[in-house]
Amino acid sequence: MAIDATISVTILPKQWQFDASPNQPLLKSAALAGITLPSSCRNGTCRTCISRMAAGQVRYLIEWPGLSAEEKRDGYILPCVAYPQSDMTLENRAAHRA
Repeated sequence: MAIDATISVTILPKQWQFDASPNQPLLKSAALAGITLPSSCRNGTCRTCISRMAAGQVRYLIEWPGLSAEEKRDGYILPCVAYPQSDMTLENRAAHRA
């Protein structure tokens, strides 16, 4: 993926969209777009930002202990440490506009 690539992210159920960079966590890209996802630790351990990825792909730079194998299998991610790799759809009912 090109360093300057832009990825489209949709937040459900609100249908909000924002552009994300593959070079920064989803949480930061959302904040830059004026969308607040709940967060606390920002390092993948507290689970405050947990969201379900309905479509798309992410990568992680660290091993994150905050999700069970079942949650990972069911599509849950931690946006504070997840870097988008494709256009994606996230489900997060607690998201709000900053």
